Amino acid sequence: MSDDSKKRRLATRLIHPDRYASTDFTSLAVPTYRGSTVVFDSVADVGDANDSDQYRYGLYGTPTTRDLAIRIAAIEGAEHCLIVPSGQAAIALPYLAFCKTGDHVLLPQSAYGPNTELAADILDRLGIEVERYEPTIGGGIAGLIRDNTQLVWTESPGSITMEIQDVPAICAAARERGVLAVIDNTYGAGILFDAFKAGVDISVQALTKYQGGHSDLLLGSIATRNAKLDAKLREAQRLTGMGVSPDDCSMVLRGLKTLDVRLQRLEQSALTVARWLYEQHQVTTMLHPAFADCPGHDIWKRDWTGSASIFSVIFGHWTRTQVERFVDGLKLFKIGYSWGGANSLVMTYAGLKRPTPESGPLLVRLNIGLEDPQDLIEDLEQALTKAG
Repeated sequence: MSDDSKKRRLATRLIHPDRYASTDFTSLAVPTYRGSTVVFDSVADVGDANDSDQYRYGLYGTPTTRDLAIRIAAIEGAEHCLIVPSGQAAIALPYLAFCKTGDHVLLPQSAYGPNTELAADILDRLGIEVERYEPTIGGGIAGLIRDNTQLVWTESPGSITMEIQDVPAICAAARERGVLAVIDNTYGAGILFDAFKAGVDISVQALTKYQGGHSDLLLGSIATRNAKLDAKLREAQRLTGMGVSPDDCSMVLRGLKTLDVRLQRLEQSALTVARWLYEQHQVTTMLHPAFADCPGHDIWKRDWTGSASIFSVIFGHWTRTQVERFVDGLKLFKIGYSWGGANSLVMTYAGLKRPTPESGPLLVRLNIGLEDPQDLIEDLEQALTKAG
């Protein structure tokens, strides 16, 4: 202990210790850097709040946060990436960064529910018009783009009803008019579909799903190859206070190590279960990109390298009561939203209007987890028997 430290009183010594442990330590895990306040050696080092390479305040990133961003950007083939508190935050930020009162946005009818709710509520009150379009429109979207259109959203496959969009054709039409193309690329995990090769400007994901992989955290990402777009997104992130926990980032960094093997297992298990269900007489429609019943199946074969863990089925000859009895009768499948984790999940939607108002309430979405697929098939079989 130095002479100065000996003179300091207890309260001061608790905050300013005389000695620290050595940092000469190498681990396979990325360190978890926690902190709100960042300290500087001099006033000159404080720098610019918008400098993405500088650590200025914990809200704007720590080494843990930025390491995750670098890795997600690399997976997606992007140059820049932001980590935000959730997938919904990743959806909201492009609106805030690029839209103002009087602007127009195009959003597919099959988009993630909270995206459509955001459009109908907060964005509408801000005077931003969000127009819904048929997801299979392809290059025909050119006829919907206006002079005040700022964003064209895509989501492929569509949430719940699984339509595969012709993203390259939509992006080409948007680029022709100087409009930004954005994709919710959560299903593809930035791996199964090359969004930037298809022409998108911004790719958002819910890292909650496949990257996290264990249903125990919320995070989102926003990736781009354009430095100017990244700068606008970072400014919007800073001003809205969309900071993230380094602990959650650390958990996703851990999840990334097994992402490839989990995706492969989930794909094969989902296909095994879907093929069995497809043969059951109760199922009238299979909404899985690898099956011909799914809208955009041919586009999926052209643009995608694989499929993931979720799909939907329609029990077209059943009543809504039978659908609910089937879902309630499942034992291994837990009733819950989201996907991409170790547990199999199931959900049905009483008010769903797609693919048609009649068939929507008869649709059931399944997320296949890491259980043995034969056990899942046996669970489905007993529930089908009870419901029928």
